[in-house]
Amino acid sequence: MSTSRPPLGTDPAAFWQSVYSSRPATVPTPNVRLIEVASALPTGDALDLGSGAGGDALWLAGRRWHVTAADISSAAVERLTSLAAAQGVGDRITAVAHDLGSGFPPGEFDLICAHYLHTPFELDRAGVLRSAAHALRVNGRLLVVDHGSAAPWSWNQDPDAHYPSPTEIADGIGLDPAGWTVERADAPRRTATGPDGQQAEVVDHVLLVRRTA
Repeated sequence: MSTSRPPLGTDPAAFWQSVYSSRPATVPTPNVRLIEVASALPTGDALDLGSGAGGDALWLAGRRWHVTAADISSAAVERLTSLAAAQGVGDRITAVAHDLGSGFPPGEFDLICAHYLHTPFELDRAGVLRSAAHALRVNGRLLVVDHGSAAPWSWNQDPDAHYPSPTEIADGIGLDPAGWTVERADAPRRTATGPDGQQAEVVDHVLLVRRTA
């Protein structure tokens, strides 16, 4: 996210509403790690946590997934709903305004995605991801992709910032190995493009967990 750190006392919903309301209307692109993982999976029901501009939800729906796209910003939700209708996948995307700090979306899913679910506000992220793992059907997968480095346009330029490894994230979720298995935990690099077209090499921290029982 390329936004600046909000002032103390800012309401999270109002902040993200402002972020997405001020962005130009463009056709979003999917995240490369989603394409890597989901291209090999059978279609089913997916949940996109923090769906934002909607590139991941649209990509999944275009491949016959039925997607629930949840974001705290109603502006992002409304824009995604319009894009889904325009692309002919409106019947496969349900976009909902949802604050993950207040609870987890209902349902059971074959794939749950949490791409760059970072926020400058307080959030029990480990609890959210734990709830996501429990919302998987057997053989369903939870894909967590985090920033492993700071892009030049990131709001967090703290040189001492710690980016938890995929193994640390998995340990923090604390899933029973009898019911879940880690299928991937690595830190690949990619070239990212910032909001003004600038490019930089960044690191992704990728965790893929499958529910086995």
